[in-house]
Amino acid sequence: MPDPLCPLCQRPIPAGVRQSQHHLIPKLKGGKGGPTILVHHICHQEIHATLTEAELARAFNTPEALRAHPHLATFFAWVAKRPPEFHDRGRGSLRKQRSRKRRG
Repeated sequence: MPDPLCPLCQRPIPAGVRQSQHHLIPKLKGGKGGPTILVHHICHQEIHATLTEAELARAFNTPEALRAHPHLATFFAWVAKRPPEFHDRGRGSLRKQRSRKRRG
């Protein structure tokens, strides 16, 4: 049986690779027990570093909507060129960067 594909970056998710279940509607916004998708851990981290729970619940609650987000689309295209086991610990939160710019 082939490895499942990440619906965001389209890379395979082999056994043993860091992976996560992403709730399409955040649990805190009523998504507990709702639909989830299996994604690479790095893809999951980028989603939550970029979008708030409210944004996810309101407008980015499908794989298609997540792939269409300008920043996430760029990230998914970038990470798609890496091997399935790739995980970068150095990426900062885009949400935090935007917040700092508004305060500064």
